[in-house]
Amino acid sequence: MAKVTVTPFKKVLIANRGEIALRIIRTLKEMGIASVAIYSEADRNSLHVRMADEAVCIGAAPSSLSYLNIDAVVTAAKITGADAVHPGYGFLSENADFADAITKAGITFIGPTAKAISMLGVKSTAREIAIKGGVAITPGSDGVVGKNYKEVAKKIGFPIMIKAALGGGGKGMRACLEEKDLEHMMKTAQGEAKANFGDDRVYFEKLVLNPRHIEVQVAADNYGNAVAFAERDCSMQRRHQKLVEESPSPFVTAQVRKKLQEAAVKLVKAAKYRGVGTVEFLMAPNKEFYFMEVNTRLQVEHPVTEEVCGQDLVKMQIEIAQGMPLSITQEQASVVRNHAVEHRINAEDSDRNFTPCPGTIEEWIPSGGLGVRVDSHMYTGYTIPSYYDSLIAKLIVTAPNRAELLKRSARALGEFKISGVKTTIPFHQKILTNADFIAGNMDTGLIERMLAAEKQDESKK
Repeated sequence: MAKVTVTPFKKVLIANRGEIALRIIRTLKEMGIASVAIYSEADRNSLHVRMADEAVCIGAAPSSLSYLNIDAVVTAAKITGADAVHPGYGFLSENADFADAITKAGITFIGPTAKAISMLGVKSTAREIAIKGGVAITPGSDGVVGKNYKEVAKKIGFPIMIKAALGGGGKGMRACLEEKDLEHMMKTAQGEAKANFGDDRVYFEKLVLNPRHIEVQVAADNYGNAVAFAERDCSMQRRHQKLVEESPSPFVTAQVRKKLQEAAVKLVKAAKYRGVGTVEFLMAPNKEFYFMEVNTRLQVEHPVTEEVCGQDLVKMQIEIAQGMPLSITQEQASVVRNHAVEHRINAEDSDRNFTPCPGTIEEWIPSGGLGVRVDSHMYTGYTIPSYYDSLIAKLIVTAPNRAELLKRSARALGEFKISGVKTTIPFHQKILTNADFIAGNMDTGLIERMLAAEKQDESKK
């Protein structure tokens, strides 16, 4: 093992906002490290600004003029004397140019290297790394497709999934079930990819019908050590956006879990990855799984893994960035202490096609009690800006087994009181009464089927 060189941080700037910024501040306080918050003019009254040791306004409300402004973030880090920058999730967290700019400024980026982000950020390149690492992938195009895309699609065989090369968050993705729809779906996916990522390149994957979305949290240090934790089941999605995540998956056996973890570790080692990240897989009904992508950052749903494994993943990120070797072994990482679920509470009206509902919180009484955790930056009187993601809270529930977990989740959702804006709490309560969800028979299409059935019932009235 290489010589261990540890450089402790005295001050960390958080290049993010809202609940994830607050989440990082809390760990920094426990570690005795000063925190710097950045905020836009719209976030002046956000709780993360109040909780940080220092706060710097970096621009106007639109993300492009504040949280996505690399120069402004780097300048804020310099003038406050930050040793390191934590990117959180979203915004610039998977931007190789940002990681590079931070590093060139003589500041530590708490995450993988710019090179690793760049390699794994291009989905087609990530697939190539997976193949070299011996990890199974879904059949697909060898990299991005060109003018011969029709021939490539025929060779793979329909149905196929068209994916943006620089995609994320379900953007630039289109399922093409039949050859006759290919041209239209290509144009749609390319247009969305160009609009969201500034790059219209796409690649193809064989579409696995009725799959589960299974992901594995990983951590890797600077010394060649890597561990993988128990899987998260993120199959409960609407339009490729996750709503409910749980761990362990009710579908995954101990034997399959071990294979998932081994595959995830192989992949991050093949990529010479450093930091905390997530390897995502599609799992077929026969439990065969295929590599999908790597998220080179902290996930929204990371608390689910924290509750199951008993580790602080943000602390782990910071320790790795300081040069510390991993403090746990694979055997320790594999321990499943309990069951946990995360309900993403969004300021949206689920009765009106999940329309965002920004506004002022008139009443805020979060759930509590045994096995209940709420990660949020909300408070009574806070005005939710219309410029950003609609996520306002993450309700994380833990119990000894899944049956008790569902009962506790129902109780926690029932006592969560929010007024002034519409939220997705009522929809989460519907999910808990769904027979397939209760039985653990989820796939990525379950929520869409629930919504379609609901619409059909309404039309009969």
